[in-house]
Amino acid sequence: MLPTSYRISRVQETLRRIEADIPLLDARVKDLSAEHQRSARQFAEALASETRAELHRLLTERPEPGTVEEPPCEPAD
Repeated sequence: MLPTSYRISRVQETLRRIEADIPLLDARVKDLSAEHQRSARQFAEALASETRAELHRLLTERPEPGTVEEPPCEPAD
């Protein structure tokens, strides 16, 4: 499993990219019907919302400062 700090930074980067792309979505869907445009915008908003929720979850699970993150123990054969 990846360290929590690495996972947090990856989710933060993903969220930044999603949020930066939302304004550009209008240009990409302008030739679609109104229903498809609405659907694309709803999907983008849902994706951003889920990513924010994942980031919040990771931040609440983050170990206390000063503690060392140890990888989980592997079971013995």
